Amino acid sequence: MFIDRAVIDVIAGTGGSGSEAMRREKGVPRGGPAGGDGGKGGDILLEADAQLATLLDFSYRRIYTAERGMHGAGKSMTGRSGDDLVLKVPPGTVAYDADSDERLGELVEPGQSIVVALGGRGGRGNTHFKTATQQAPRRWEPGGEGEQRRVRLELKLIADVGLVGEPNAGKSTFLAAVTAARPKVADYPFTTLSPNLGVVQLSDFRTFVVADIPGIIEGAHEGKGLGHQFLRHIERTRTLALVIPVDAADVQVEYEALRSELEAYSSELSVTPHCVMLTKTDLLPPDESLPELDAPDAWGVFGISSVAQKGLDELLQQLWRASREAGAGETPDPDEGWWSP
Repeated sequence: MFIDRAVIDVIAGTGGSGSEAMRREKGVPRGGPAGGDGGKGGDILLEADAQLATLLDFSYRRIYTAERGMHGAGKSMTGRSGDDLVLKVPPGTVAYDADSDERLGELVEPGQSIVVALGGRGGRGNTHFKTATQQAPRRWEPGGEGEQRRVRLELKLIADVGLVGEPNAGKSTFLAAVTAARPKVADYPFTTLSPNLGVVQLSDFRTFVVADIPGIIEGAHEGKGLGHQFLRHIERTRTLALVIPVDAADVQVEYEALRSELEAYSSELSVTPHCVMLTKTDLLPPDESLPELDAPDAWGVFGISSVAQKGLDELLQQLWRASREAGAGETPDPDEGWWSP
């Protein structure tokens, strides 16, 4: 089950209280205060784990509490600090304060971690309150309370190429044809209900990751259909592939509609490098050319058939090149070797 959102309650550990104690030792008259400090409460951290792909684990448990610090003791002994609680999340997770909507941080690289709730500090023992006029203080401090927070976790998949298109445009069929992923393929709208990832393997050990999200319809940026819920999964992609079937009523209108939805959802997506994939070319008569399409901002326009395995090799080579150049901060140039029909 693909779970990409979760809300959890985190409670950091309370700090241990300081101790009130006096030094009592043979041969040491008036030993004075000897109360130790309390230990610090445990923090709660999020850590990216490459072995995880969804936030499913957080759907079974909602409240997470870190260990409290131990109290101080006599002989100026400091209490043990509470252990930190580390919650594993998949790379690409963004954490927000669910109440204030404050962005707490994001975890992109495996092993990266952030603190979402700080443990309380330990209280001071009575040794800290000794003065020239107060040689035997009875004062001590309680431990501080740990932070309590409701955290919203959102997963944004990390992929090199994001497939964007209307329902039944051929995105899942393409993913199944070029990767080992096996998304559901059927002849009705919204067959894809959750994002799918696949790894394309080329020669010379070259690979890149492709993300397929549910179909986008007009008004997706306003929450219509399934696209709005999953559009954030392509925000991290290096390049986009706008998927349009050649049997669409009007290829130009569909292309402009997809561009409009992306721009309405995010200004960043509107400037992400993109190409156009005209799919299902096996439906065209042998002597008929591809539909005309005016896409001056696209770095390439490709005609392919995933079923007939036509045009896939050239497309994959160009997608790999585009993702590498975009990752290096370059913008693919249509005039420098990029292919279009």
